[in-house]
Amino acid sequence: MTQLDEAVARYHKLVELDRYKDLQWAEALRDQIKGNKLAQGSQQVLPVLRPHFITRRQYASLVRASEALLSAIDRVKRLALSTPALLSRMELLPAEKMLAAVDPRYPFTAVTSLLDTQFSNGSLYFMKFNVGAPAGVASSEVLGDIFYNLPIMKEFRKRYELTKVGGTKHLLSALLQAYKAFGKKRHPRIAILEFRQPFQVTQTNEYLLLAETFRKAGYPAEVVSPDQLEYRGGVLRSGDYEIDLIYRRLTVQEFLVRFDLSHPLVKAYKDGAVCMVNSFRAELAHKRAIFDLLTDESLTAGFPAAERKAIKDHIPWTRVVSATRTTYKDGAVDLPDFIVKNRETLVLRPNDIGADQHAFIGSETDEKGWERALRTAMRYSYVVQERVETKSVPFPLLQYGSLEIRNMQVDVQPHIYLGKVYDCSSWLTDASSGFSTLAGLAPTFILESKS
Repeated sequence: MTQLDEAVARYHKLVELDRYKDLQWAEALRDQIKGNKLAQGSQQVLPVLRPHFITRRQYASLVRASEALLSAIDRVKRLALSTPALLSRMELLPAEKMLAAVDPRYPFTAVTSLLDTQFSNGSLYFMKFNVGAPAGVASSEVLGDIFYNLPIMKEFRKRYELTKVGGTKHLLSALLQAYKAFGKKRHPRIAILEFRQPFQVTQTNEYLLLAETFRKAGYPAEVVSPDQLEYRGGVLRSGDYEIDLIYRRLTVQEFLVRFDLSHPLVKAYKDGAVCMVNSFRAELAHKRAIFDLLTDESLTAGFPAAERKAIKDHIPWTRVVSATRTTYKDGAVDLPDFIVKNRETLVLRPNDIGADQHAFIGSETDEKGWERALRTAMRYSYVVQERVETKSVPFPLLQYGSLEIRNMQVDVQPHIYLGKVYDCSSWLTDASSGFSTLAGLAPTFILESKS
């Protein structure tokens, strides 16, 4: 049994003790989460009664691999921007290409980003790369503080050393570094730009927490939506609020569904009237096709050894689906034929991370269904990836007033600012078969045994 397995077993034994069986502590925890407004909005918090633990060694490995991979992604993005043939492999829309061509007026291809990471049989795999706000960076900090002082956690900490993770101060520092490189001298007035659904009448609490954090640090900050923006006299505004620095929380795809290139945000961005983080150029890495370029050894052969090792060890083989020949393990293959014959080990996923199209898991699809899935992938923008076996982890949850143990799939998301990992969060999804809406944030702690 590993150190981590022992720690989880120890925590679950504590949960079963008589003093915790009445669940008053769990209900008090739920009330604290609601009191901090963490149980609402898209960045919801799961009703878990145990944090997600990662060992110091796992965290060090996560940081090392993430930073090497981020360097490789940055290198690939720069190559793609300067090489039309590579850029075409990303399968960008014409409007996305136009926005990517605009100089953001600072040298960073991505100021903030995160990687979805899964641990499988002692190895870690990066499943997708997201530009934009690390998931729940503010909510995770508050949630960690709440959990750290629970009675059951105090008892658990008698045997284990726990380190909280949190990075809102690092996020703000990265935003300010981008703004400084942008060249403006004025003390920045920050706008957190979020995409609101048609039925959404209130601002997302995660972004309200971020705005409060920025204001406490001495920087005016407001949460705004794109339809509130106007651009006149060389100044981008939301009502009377003048904006110098935008922290963009909506993707290019979300933006282009509702707005065109004449939008005030685009005009101000092109004119250099506002510093936007992340830039529209950063969206290149929001396509799963970035993994196609990364796993193409003919393209990455000249990359530094550490970056090539990170790609080989942690990125599943990926190709954009098309009627073409490609390489797989040093051999040439006809891609559609290869996909048909290797159904059990492959997954078809939409190229756009936020797309509405379905993913198709070959091992869960029969031959006829897989052939139909391939036709869909050929018609739309899809990638094919080697399937990574995921391990589900048991978590105690408070469900309808009762304790329930659920197997959850855990995505550990390192938060990256200007290429450096400063913290991480954990996103849990119900691993049981069938449809489930049970998904959300869980607190994350780095675990070490006390000597």
